[in-house]
Amino acid sequence: MTDYSTLLHDHVTLTCRSFDRIFLQAYVPKLQAVGQVCTFLRWQRGFRIPSSAAFGEIGEAYVQAVHRFAEDQGIPVVHFKKGQSKEAVARPFLEAAAREGGDGRGGMIGIAQEKASAWRSWKAKGQEHAAHPPMEWGRQRAFVNHCYFYLWDPDWGPAFWKTNAYAPYPIWLWLNGHEWGKRQREKAGIASQALDNGFRSCADPRALQRIWIGSAPGPSRASSGAGSRGCRLPSPAPTCAPATFTRWPSARSRSPTPASSIVPRRVAPGSKA
Repeated sequence: MTDYSTLLHDHVTLTCRSFDRIFLQAYVPKLQAVGQVCTFLRWQRGFRIPSSAAFGEIGEAYVQAVHRFAEDQGIPVVHFKKGQSKEAVARPFLEAAAREGGDGRGGMIGIAQEKASAWRSWKAKGQEHAAHPPMEWGRQRAFVNHCYFYLWDPDWGPAFWKTNAYAPYPIWLWLNGHEWGKRQREKAGIASQALDNGFRSCADPRALQRIWIGSAPGPSRASSGAGSRGCRLPSPAPTCAPATFTRWPSARSRSPTPASSIVPRRVAPGSKA
């Protein structure tokens, strides 16, 4: 009896294993402890009394810096509404950036209020009326401004950075492995028909698969490729502070999603499979 895999093999025109979505994350590890946070605010940022209110000021200054950057670069800024599809809003801007081409272009900057784990401080119990009360600290969920930098990259295609101005200054980088594969296929001169998130057909499927086997993008390549262009963007961390506090570690992969593309053969109506 013919098994399922044999039947599937006889009716498939293209198979390809690759990466789908790739998420990278970075942050300042030393700003996850209360003592380091207070030292940072007092001696690196100059706040006489370290408190969570300082991060509110830093956040407002960061958003203003983002607006100045957008104006200087001619990049539109969109404030996302609750429940709005960010991908749908950004798509026409990314398509316009792709048509312009070049070595990478900013398509759009989006700003959204989203929940995040943020440092909060309050006066110690029983010290509410003291002139200089000791402060207690803790991590709480709060709505803070998140900035989305949508860009078009010649190697990765559409991508985006996401960050906020609250310690430990996290950064998320979203990449699409299929888009990377399409550009490697173009460089190799392999004829194929592309889909929105994969391939419909390919003249040399083995050569296409070798692109992923021999040079599949990993976290280090992603952070040194599309990630390196992020140094031009406004930073929520102070550029004048020592690297002890502001240097981000190497980007960490958050389980890249593998994909297995299987394209079935089309059967004409009325014909036998």
